[in-house]
Order: sequence, then C-alpha cells, then structure tokens
Amino acid sequence: MKNKKINSASSAFSAVRKSIVVIGLGNLLLSDEGIGVHLIRRLSEHQYKFPLVDFIDAGTGGMTVLHLIANRKKAIIIDCAKMGAEPGTIKQFEPADVQTTKKMTHFSLHEADILRIIELSRQLGECPNQIVIFGIEPEKLEPGQSLSRTLTDKIDLYIDTISKSFS
Repeated sequence: MKNKKINSASSAFSAVRKSIVVIGLGNLLLSDEGIGVHLIRRLSEHQYKFPLVDFIDAGTGGMTVLHLIANRKKAIIIDCAKMGAEPGTIKQFEPADVQTTKKMTHFSLHEADILRIIELSRQLGECPNQIVIFGIEPEKLEPGQSLSRTLTDKIDLYIDTISKSFS
C-alpha cells in the first residue's frame, strides 16, 4: 500500500496555498467527535478531482485554524456539532447562522471556539470571503476510535454533500 500524503496542520503552512481549504476537525479518540477528521481522510483520497482545494486534518484545531484559513478565497469546516437534530444529520451553515454554546475547559492548548477564531480572522483582515461550516450530529461521544454505525452508514452522503460546496 502506498503512503498517502494528507496535509496536517503543520505541513499546511509550508505547502503552496490553494484558494479553497477544507478543514476537518475532531478528536479521533471520542467516537463520533472525530467525524471531521474521518471525512477529510476520505475526501483527500480524491484530491486529484479538486486541484484548487487543500484538504487539511486539523485534529482538535485550536488556534492553528486561524492560520489555515488566512487569506483564502473560501474555507469549509467540517465538525461534529450538537444541534438537537437526529443523530447523523448534516447541516450546512455560515458563521452568522451559528450561535456557539461551547464550554471551554482550558485544559488544552488546542481548545478553541471556531466562531471566535473566525471573528479574530476578520479582525486581522485575513478572513476568507466565504466560510461554510458543516455540522454533523453525533450519536455517541464516548471513548473509542470508531464512528457509530449511524454516521458510518452516511459517509458517502456526507462526502457528496460537502463536495458540492467546493465551487
């Protein structure tokens, strides 16, 4: 099996920046919380179809996301989101459509609120013209590296839905 190159947050700074960035966020150790990373890995398998798109696994993100979205034309962010919807539901938002309820624990340097990062990017004059957020309702958020069956069964739907936003 060939070694596939997936941009990580650290290698993305040195790579040639493309006009569109798709960032997968999530913790792979907390089951459905890792959906953004799982989807980035799948999307990056089709990088050849999208030459103007960078696919970046940003893991738990943190302030690194600020630099990843800087001066891009478009940023697409994929993450697990508690929306009160049926598990497995995917919804597309713009930052103005979202109200954060994230409670910060302040136990990790990687911890950050994506909406606050976007606002900081605006204040710095580096914010992309367009930001799209895809939230996926989790079924389980517990220790484990596997996605729930509900999310696993919808991976192709998620890939199709997210891919349509690349133009």
